[in-house]
Amino acid sequence: MNERVSPVFPPSPWPGRATQAARRTAVKSWVEGMMYLSPSLLLFGVFLFYPLGRTLYLSMFYTDYQGKPTEFAGVAHFAELFQDGAFWHSVKTTFTFVALTVPTTVAISFGLALLVHEKRKGIGVFRTIFASTMGMSVGVASVIWMLMYNPAVGVINRLLSTAGLAPVSWLLDPDTALYAVAAATVWMNIGFTFLLVLAGLQNIDPSLYESARIAGMGYWRQLRMVTVPLLSPTLFFVATISLIQALQTFGQIDFLTKGGPVDATNVFVYAIYREAFVNYQFGFASAQSIVLFFIIALVTFLQFRFVERKVHYQ
Repeated sequence: MNERVSPVFPPSPWPGRATQAARRTAVKSWVEGMMYLSPSLLLFGVFLFYPLGRTLYLSMFYTDYQGKPTEFAGVAHFAELFQDGAFWHSVKTTFTFVALTVPTTVAISFGLALLVHEKRKGIGVFRTIFASTMGMSVGVASVIWMLMYNPAVGVINRLLSTAGLAPVSWLLDPDTALYAVAAATVWMNIGFTFLLVLAGLQNIDPSLYESARIAGMGYWRQLRMVTVPLLSPTLFFVATISLIQALQTFGQIDFLTKGGPVDATNVFVYAIYREAFVNYQFGFASAQSIVLFFIIALVTFLQFRFVERKVHYQ
């Protein structure tokens, strides 16, 4: 019995044409996407990528007083930086400042948001008061706190005198200067973090609280079992932003203490400023800036790597 042989046809050209059409469509979509993104990429390039590249470039050179490279230094600035006691002192001061301000700001903002989230008559007035610090510039707020800390006429020392306590030179004493600046910073940052936490509270479904009350949960158990887990994405975001902002603190340090007394408030960014615009060591300051960039990147990575595990996304 003879087997019937099927005729052999040449491969169809259509699959190749379909692949080419799909490739052209993908390229067209990519070009269109890049056109939409080009304004943002231009802004990032001018204000972020170019300064970062320029800073990395300057960190490998010695410079003159105008910031122009004069001699290649390689990694000499970084080697000198890690052997500099002043650098490690500024790192320690910066992380102490972060520890004083970030948890305090988040905790106070959370407490205030819980207070004004209650349905009470006239509560909108308190919302406005608690958020009012957000509308005040760092310069104005620093001047206010400078007057309050004044050893002779400041209201804080007057309150201490009324209570029978000795006046304190808040910004002139190395033992109290960092705490004084930290207190002012917490007050400055409360308005922004308060609004974010309040917005997170208002996004929680009220029916969940009704179900919790039906289940017999009291206020504190509702707070622990319902409010905190559902608010954890907002709290995580606020903590991350506050941490990055605290690591980059400059304005209130410049207004209140100028890094003193005796470098007690010489945080990382202010140390970079002094090296660049007081000592005119732009290469060394650029090396410090690169180190700060990696510190912030590492801290942010650790937050997302370990802290985000406890965040409950809906």
